[in-house]
Amino acid sequence: MSELLKRIGVAEPTGTGWVTVAFAFLLALFFTWRFLPHVRRFALKVGWADQPNERRLNREPLPNAGGLAVYAGVVLALVVAAFLRPILVEQVLIQVLAILLGGAWLVLVGFIDDQFGLPPLFRLFVQTLAALLLMAVGIRFEAAFGTPLDPALGLLLTWLWVVGITNALNLMDGLDGLAGGIAYISAVSLLFVSAQFPFWAAGTLVLAALAGAALGFLRHNLHPSRIILGDAGAYFLGYTLAATALLGNLKLTTFLGLLPPILFLLLPILDTTQVVVRRLLKGQNPLSTPGKDHIHHRLLARGLSQRRVAFALWGVALAFNLLAMAYLGMPLEAVGASLLASVLGLAWVTYRRLKALWRGEVGG
Repeated sequence: MSELLKRIGVAEPTGTGWVTVAFAFLLALFFTWRFLPHVRRFALKVGWADQPNERRLNREPLPNAGGLAVYAGVVLALVVAAFLRPILVEQVLIQVLAILLGGAWLVLVGFIDDQFGLPPLFRLFVQTLAALLLMAVGIRFEAAFGTPLDPALGLLLTWLWVVGITNALNLMDGLDGLAGGIAYISAVSLLFVSAQFPFWAAGTLVLAALAGAALGFLRHNLHPSRIILGDAGAYFLGYTLAATALLGNLKLTTFLGLLPPILFLLLPILDTTQVVVRRLLKGQNPLSTPGKDHIHHRLLARGLSQRRVAFALWGVALAFNLLAMAYLGMPLEAVGASLLASVLGLAWVTYRRLKALWRGEVGG
């Protein structure tokens, strides 16, 4: 049994490290789940809501402050984890704080954009600052191609990765349960990968909290959604996933080294790429032009329901994540545990959401 746990990623089955990680996940899950109804009521009261538009599918105002609860859940879980096992956090404190600080900037900018609107270039500027913060604490691609341009190339690739993933997940947040589900699946997969490596300790802790918060959010976001992430939440999830995917000190000797992190987030990357290309070919600004040209819009046009589209794309995202783990040579036990955790988590929130709808509960 001890050997099985070690292959899954529990290096010291009798230690407290894995307990801290599990507690961070559960606390973020419980807090986000229970806090979101309060955020929803307040958002409706003060008018923090998305109006129906060309991009969104809602037909009435929908509270868009869900990202605030997700961020609060992650921060709370990490703060409590610091008290439970200070040594674990002290070793990775700077990287954890950098991710949270950069995430805080994006939550603030995304929230202001949700309510009042901000120019695309200003949002890009803040995303660039958040990416530079990660680079400053060593969270980056390290190019090692043997050329004088390697340092600059590493910085450029890191900027493209962080800004690209941040916006990719935001652009996919147009269907109930989609962005939150993809974030949960990727966070769980990356969590089981990071648990295999002691130097990825920052990722393990942050990913546990992120996975819990995403799952707690999904409890209220499955169709028909009660609240959405908004730009604030989508930016934060995308940025944090992009940052944690880089925590393995990735040294690129060939461009194939980019493949593993890309596979973990391949679905939003593919969707955003085809949207950007289509809009550029039409002479449109990809970041500010609304439209129903995403993969989920095309599946809806074929007659699938919102839930079925979300479930189908969850399956595609999960397949890509399992492929990424296999490509990295993860133990079969770790791959199986990741699959089981993803399926059970998504099945649980789906059951809870549908059960509430069947009962006609006001809170859904």
